[in-house]
Amino acid sequence: MFWYNEDLKMAHRLKENFNNVLKCKSSEEAKKELKKWIQMAKESEIPEFMRCIKIFTNWFEEIVNAFDVLYTNALTEGCNNKIKVLKRNAYSYQNFYRFR
Repeated sequence: MFWYNEDLKMAHRLKENFNNVLKCKSSEEAKKELKKWIQMAKESEIPEFMRCIKIFTNWFEEIVNAFDVLYTNALTEGCNNKIKVLKRNAYSYQNFYRFR
């Protein structure tokens, strides 16, 4: 497929190169890698990546600083997701007591 479509080939390359950013061990290393990735995405001129570039540029310091922090809010987000799924499944309950 890559032989037939240059945009697809470049998008795949960008995806693979983003793994270099995710493998960084410190914020300094992440800064360098993320800057390289953003520049590569800009040069690709693929419209679907323009929103990523904008978000990564606007939140650059926050994203990079996350590499120095050892904790996340994943547990809380997981619990919130379970609650939302339960609420969605219980949508047809007519009695709030049963829902609760």
